[in-house]
Amino acid sequence: MGVSPIKMPQLGESVTEGTVDRWLKKEGDFVKKDEPLVEVVTDKVNAEIPSPFEGKLIKISVSEGTTIAIGTEIAQIEVEGPGTAPEPAAAAAAAAPQAASSAAPAASAPAAGGDGAARGRFSPAVRRLADQHGIDPGVISGSGEGGRVTRDDVLAYVEQLKSGTAPAAPAAPAAKPAAAAAAAAPPAEPRPAPAPEPAGAPEPARAPAPAGDREELVRINAVRRSIAEHMVRSVQTSPHVWTMVEVDLSGLVRYREAEKEAFRSRHEVNLTYLPFVAQVLCEPLHEFPFLNSSWTDEGIVLKKYVNLGIAVAVPPDGLIVPVVKDADRLGFTDLVRAITDLTERARSKHLKPEDVQSGTFTVNNTGATGSMASMPIINQPQAAILTTESILRRPVVIGEGVAIRHMMNMCMSFDHRILDGQMAGQFTNWIKKRLEEWTPADIRL
Repeated sequence: MGVSPIKMPQLGESVTEGTVDRWLKKEGDFVKKDEPLVEVVTDKVNAEIPSPFEGKLIKISVSEGTTIAIGTEIAQIEVEGPGTAPEPAAAAAAAAPQAASSAAPAASAPAAGGDGAARGRFSPAVRRLADQHGIDPGVISGSGEGGRVTRDDVLAYVEQLKSGTAPAAPAAPAAKPAAAAAAAAPPAEPRPAPAPEPAGAPEPARAPAPAGDREELVRINAVRRSIAEHMVRSVQTSPHVWTMVEVDLSGLVRYREAEKEAFRSRHEVNLTYLPFVAQVLCEPLHEFPFLNSSWTDEGIVLKKYVNLGIAVAVPPDGLIVPVVKDADRLGFTDLVRAITDLTERARSKHLKPEDVQSGTFTVNNTGATGSMASMPIINQPQAAILTTESILRRPVVIGEGVAIRHMMNMCMSFDHRILDGQMAGQFTNWIKKRLEEWTPADIRL
């Protein structure tokens, strides 16, 4: 018998950490290879991670709600044979976060003020959350593995601050005798005294605690928290600009209504409007490559392939964006099947890590919620995101007359660092024209 470690997998581009949301097995359980083992959440995906080995789960190394770096050991499985040892470099990278959290309290406890090396024991997510609330995480007692401070610990501390029940900061260690301290410590450089607080400075405003039956505090789950952090980061990263055009879909609506039942009978999938828009959308992404690009410090990276992200609502957790790889090369029926498959697996939490990686452009069918116009947030590190809104019958001026037509608003947010309004307008109007002139002959098989 041997022991094989299981590590936090890479769950998307630029993802550096993940949160263990829920263990699907407990210590002592027998686990088959590829059987779902744990639910992991990042800002890009909420996924069930399958076991890479078959055997007995002998150790859960990371508790639920804990955020850790990619490559960190999360569990150990006892397998037949000698087991699988990690590569030396990978083992060192995986062991570093664990060593920091499991060290003896005297060695790892942060000094009052939380600066310097002590901050290394807090995950990036914990540090970000603490910074948002102006809190030094070093004063918070951790409930995670080895005393590690989790996001829930930070949120609980915030609530204690609001109610005035937060514990006092830990006392500084007792001073050594003056002679011993002078002998042991190198001469200190003189520091300027801190500026005094202005007299009568007001305390920061604090939100009132929930009052009895009139308010309820709903804890934020890992998916919603990751979405929130990703959205804030996107708005802070990219200067968003928004544009909208009206599209007359009357011809496409007539075709879809006439063909949807036969299509379902032939292919056993529903025929929605999204695949029509998706196939038309792929064409101008080659004509307007800056819409299919990413900003980097070295320059703008133009993608010569189209990996189309499809935003999928996953109530009550939030939103996930699986990716149709090489969508521009798929025939229409294959595109319908790919979108249907990803949507169903996203809602059943059966996406694989590769299903959410390498997207180049995202489309969101906000019309499914009844929306008529929306301003979407860019899915980093992409350059733009397009929404299709509700299709509504309304009067439209055509020539010298008025007719009732099936109209849809199409909205797009784009990164103003990469492109300007003229190119964005040309792109959206290109799609508008193709959809309004659409005929069955335009279906690319």
